[in-house]
Amino acid sequence: MATNGSEPTFAAADVLAAVATMRGGQQENKKKAHEYLEKFQKSKGSWATVVGLLQEQADPEAVLFAAITLRGKITYDLQTQVPAGELAALRNQILILLQRYANGPKPIRVQLCVCLAILAIQMKDWNDVLSSVVEALSGGEGSHAAILDFLRVLPEEVTEGRKITLSEDDLAARTQSLLADNAEQVVSLLINYSQSSPAAAQNPQLMECLTSWLREVPVANIVNSPLLDVIFNGLTSDSCAQEAAECLTTVLRETADVDESRDVIQVLFPRILALQSQINKVVEEEDTERLKSLTKVFATAAECWVVAIARQPEQFKPLVGAVLECAAKDKEKDVIEYTFNFWYDLKQYLVLDRYVESRVAMVDVYSQLVDVLLSQLQYPEPEDGNEADLFDGDREQEEKFREFRHHMGDTLKDACEVLGVTECLNKVLNSIQSWMGKYASQASGASVPHWQELEAPLFGVRALGKMVDQEENIVLPQLMPLLVQIPPHEKLRFATIMVLGRYTEWTAAHPEFLEDQFKYITSAFESDSKEITRAAALSMKFFCQDCKHLLSGQVLQLQTFYDSVLDKLPDVSKEEITDGVASVVAVQASGDIYSLLKTYCDPLMQRLMNKANVATDEESKLALADHLQLLTLFIQNVVPSTNPGEENPAVKYWAENFNVLATVLENFVHFSPICERICRCWRNMVISYRTSMASLLPSLANKLAQGFSASREGCFLWVTSAILREFSEDREQVEPSTTNDIYRFFEAQTTVFLEALSALQPRELPDVIDDFFRLMIDALLYYPQRLVPSPLMGPIFEAAIYALTLEQRDPLSSTLHFLRDLLSYGGDNPASSHRIPEPDRLQLQQLVKQLLAQNGYGLVKQIMAGMMITFPEDCFADGSGVLLALFELLPQQTTEWVSQTIHLLPEGTVSPAEADRLLVKIKEKLQRPEEGGIRGVRVLLQDFTNTYRRRNVAPRDGLGQLEASRFQFSG
Repeated sequence: MATNGSEPTFAAADVLAAVATMRGGQQENKKKAHEYLEKFQKSKGSWATVVGLLQEQADPEAVLFAAITLRGKITYDLQTQVPAGELAALRNQILILLQRYANGPKPIRVQLCVCLAILAIQMKDWNDVLSSVVEALSGGEGSHAAILDFLRVLPEEVTEGRKITLSEDDLAARTQSLLADNAEQVVSLLINYSQSSPAAAQNPQLMECLTSWLREVPVANIVNSPLLDVIFNGLTSDSCAQEAAECLTTVLRETADVDESRDVIQVLFPRILALQSQINKVVEEEDTERLKSLTKVFATAAECWVVAIARQPEQFKPLVGAVLECAAKDKEKDVIEYTFNFWYDLKQYLVLDRYVESRVAMVDVYSQLVDVLLSQLQYPEPEDGNEADLFDGDREQEEKFREFRHHMGDTLKDACEVLGVTECLNKVLNSIQSWMGKYASQASGASVPHWQELEAPLFGVRALGKMVDQEENIVLPQLMPLLVQIPPHEKLRFATIMVLGRYTEWTAAHPEFLEDQFKYITSAFESDSKEITRAAALSMKFFCQDCKHLLSGQVLQLQTFYDSVLDKLPDVSKEEITDGVASVVAVQASGDIYSLLKTYCDPLMQRLMNKANVATDEESKLALADHLQLLTLFIQNVVPSTNPGEENPAVKYWAENFNVLATVLENFVHFSPICERICRCWRNMVISYRTSMASLLPSLANKLAQGFSASREGCFLWVTSAILREFSEDREQVEPSTTNDIYRFFEAQTTVFLEALSALQPRELPDVIDDFFRLMIDALLYYPQRLVPSPLMGPIFEAAIYALTLEQRDPLSSTLHFLRDLLSYGGDNPASSHRIPEPDRLQLQQLVKQLLAQNGYGLVKQIMAGMMITFPEDCFADGSGVLLALFELLPQQTTEWVSQTIHLLPEGTVSPAEADRLLVKIKEKLQRPEEGGIRGVRVLLQDFTNTYRRRNVAPRDGLGQLEASRFQFSG
């Protein structure tokens, strides 16, 4: 194997100094200390230093760092840095350290327990782990704490065993030995300990240990033992209430299969119900944490037994009532969220025909739930009366409340499915009418009493929008006239506008309500409140989209309004209202489209030119870029239907203005946002008007070529990609000469890109690489018979390998997708948009395999380097997908390339035994298709690269790349 040079030395004093620097040094010094400690953690010589630090009376932070480092080394470095004959000595050393830290500090004790557990997993001949650890730690002061911590972490670490380099068979054997074979003994130990003293029975460590082992021990063994009393008694203990609640919820989750767990549920159910009497007490004491624990218990029980509740609603209804009571008495809005999943799960059953009787039995509960939700939806009333700041300046709390309300809105929809829309809407209507009867006469522009009680049902009716059918004729005809009479309080007006925007589909089916609602929305643009104008713009978008045919006759008046308000709005609202009015233009007669585009878009083009003339700094250039998006929205929406050979009126309009966009582009070709927005305009023209754009293609191709050559911005490739798709060979009404011209243009763009990549490092062109390989995916899809045999294919393939040195997700993902698609043409299932004739398909297979024969080793090396070292996690699946394709096409050669790559790895990062075992396993899988075959090889390589990455690359807790060949292209 290759070597990295001699192992650096790390003195304990230097390590301590680096830890101290990390705690309080300057930023540059911290960076150097971080790099130093990372190297120290992975070095072979750090074992002795770490143990030495744990033996000394060092700074507590340094000792904790040493304990965490030791954990990482046992996890990742044991097999490569510690001879098998020294493992027993290491185990004994950790036991001695555990005796020393049995009394704490707890973080160090826990880390040492984790070290011992991970070592136990890997010491395959250590068969009396439990008894030997208990014996070694017993008797000393605080020994129970160390034993309980070890028992707690052992199942967790075994479950996470895939981090450790063990085969699946070895890991299964150690799981059996360490967990299954010890389960009864652990339960006996915990029972004995819990009965040893009152303090032991209330020890939170005991609860945590039980929680950890509940996945390994049959739940009936716990429920039918003295430990059940210990858990329930712990719920009322000041010392372990939260831990006991977590333990009980874990017990409950183990009973989710209600048929298998019938006997256990019969024991647990009455004891859970008995806890309901505690709700009032903890509410009166304002003990939020205890209420949270109780709510979690009730909600978890109800979630796990939801099938039983649906089958036997009368028997289990008291439990549902306890969940509802917790939600109703949650004054601080801290615990109701724990009930949301249950209401959803139960609803999923109750709406089924087979549970119709249960639904009837639960209607009253869901009716009460709606009342609770409408109450909980209310904004807080400020104690100091300051309506401008309802959350005392706590913006985080305000944002949390907003998010919380949307979750409650989802639960309100669940209740609506059980109760029925009419019943739910009636409750909302009654709430609004009740408020109006009590307070409407007292409301004025300056003051609206108890507005929170009105805003909450408004939010509720908005949340129910998707549930209400367009044909609803009972409640909404009463509600809609009330909405436009809501007092002009900012939050009430905002809520009303959002409601009207949510029900535009209903309004389209009930046009008699449109005029009053539309006036209400348009008048809101006169408000000084940014919140209200933003809401009005969004609602206007929905009105125009859903009522476009009803508004069709007002298309010219709508333009006057649009032009008058546009410049007053923020950018997002400009886009929303533009999207809306463009929808109304889009439904006009085809003969009117050209004149209407002139009416609507000529003022936008004038604004564009005015902005371009004064765009000298970044802010004004960004404003220009944002304005271009408004034109794109008209292009996306206004797509008139034309017959073949007939001039498209929209294309006619944009052709007349093409030079304006081209001139703006030329003047700002080195400002990315403007390039991107103009390219988006052009790309959407191609997508919207398709082959009607043929007359504009020569001019468009010319500007794209000039723009890409001058700027090397990937956005120009977006448009090329759209043109390739819309004018591909299999499209109707496309002349072969046009297709040939487009393909030549594509080749010219490709050549410019390859020249650029030859002159620069991939990290200097990540976005362009992303866009280029997205273009290649389309080119391969629509033109495989031209692209694969092309002389450019070799350089493109080499460029793809070179691009794999990047460490950014998007360009890597595009490159890997291209490679997977390309390799598919080497097999029997090519990623083509059309059927390829057999002779051509066989030729493409041969060409792809020739390409791999020349570059396969480089590809394998870079994919494995990426998966081991540089790829973001999101790219692992695509990377292994490329390897899978390689093994399918050339299994023997790919195995050899993998072997060569592994032997490039620095000495000490992979043991010879690991490397040999991997290659042997690969060959075995390839020879035995019935045992997983090539897909088994993929799993082997994923495990190997994951292990390498964790061991040698990924940062260790507590705090040399394979070189790619330089890409060259001479054109």
